[in-house]
Amino acid sequence: MRAPLLLLLAGVTSVPATAQPLTLTPLTEARLRYEQVSQTGLPEDADAVTIRLRVGVQAALGNWSALAQTQGNLAVVSDYDDGLHGASRRPLVADPQNIALYRAQLRYKTDHLAITAGRQAIVLDDERFIGSVNFRLNGQTFDAVRAEISPIRGIKADVSYAWDVRTVWGVDGNGARPASIGGNYVLANLSAATPIGTLTGFGYLVGEDQATVQGYRLSSQTYGARLAGSLRLAKAAKLAWQLSYARQSGYGRNPNHYAADYWLADLKLDLNGPQLGGGYELLGAGNGAALTSFQTPLATTFKFQGWAGKFLTTSPDGVRDLYVDAGYGGATIGPVKAVALQAVWHRFDSDRLVRHYGDEIDLVASGKLGKTTASIRYANYMADRFATDTHKFWLQLDWMI
Repeated sequence: MRAPLLLLLAGVTSVPATAQPLTLTPLTEARLRYEQVSQTGLPEDADAVTIRLRVGVQAALGNWSALAQTQGNLAVVSDYDDGLHGASRRPLVADPQNIALYRAQLRYKTDHLAITAGRQAIVLDDERFIGSVNFRLNGQTFDAVRAEISPIRGIKADVSYAWDVRTVWGVDGNGARPASIGGNYVLANLSAATPIGTLTGFGYLVGEDQATVQGYRLSSQTYGARLAGSLRLAKAAKLAWQLSYARQSGYGRNPNHYAADYWLADLKLDLNGPQLGGGYELLGAGNGAALTSFQTPLATTFKFQGWAGKFLTTSPDGVRDLYVDAGYGGATIGPVKAVALQAVWHRFDSDRLVRHYGDEIDLVASGKLGKTTASIRYANYMADRFATDTHKFWLQLDWMI
């Protein structure tokens, strides 16, 4: 995987023999999911029963480790549009069948330095800009070299260079939904602990080399800052906050000349079980043309702006998301641990031209029994002036060694 990885591999052979033992760790996980989608404007519903299995092993010797992990996805019930096989009468469920190498990486780690080379998952901060998209069966990985440097306590630099992004569309991906997107990606974070939380400055350069993916128009440069912290108000009360700002413009081969802003303000109160929170997120509009609004092509977008997935690509007029959530977390009911409940309400509006897009209600309940986590999830998007009414329902079992 290019010269940096070859150099690191060559470095392994020069490591002197030690008395440290070689340890092998299995990397095995499985997921069984039923997803049902009903969408106004399509004559039939989507019904998907899918199984994902990831199997691999990690070998560690002293400061060095290497891992390889494959994944396979099987559609037991495939009454859905998987995004790769032409027009469909059913809604999209972005989980095509797939058998592929998921991760293959070499890592060197000390107390102050970690270098990872190869195919890897990269998650930065809350995944708003860079994530692993783990909710989808295929996930997202990077062919990259990553350096994490912590010279002193409370300071960390995290810099990656990637030359390929493996997408959620799997090995059969094609056209505007390719298996991978080559290019030049620089992902840089610098964080510092402060009395009011962790302050992070970041810069993300996304230089895509494939014209089939929106004609290079997802290539961008994004610079910004984020503050995330918490405060213990009492023995059973904690307040957490996030504040973030970023500015994005075209980069590399992107033919669009634009600039768009991002804002986030989020608060959450945890009363040692009961939780209440809310926030406001803006992905700004540029000049009103397609893909000149603030875009996040490498994010885990499922986590943001509603689970119905209406804003995975930001509309030309941008989006403002006002949300409130309430729930209960951390309960134990008999043998079931980590029982959690959450309800979220969203109001979506445009950034320019003042339009109400729609509202969404999201509900989830989950719990863990042994090594298995079960969840039930529901999303209801009620369209006003954007997209169409959509209902989604999930039943899911996750098992991990």
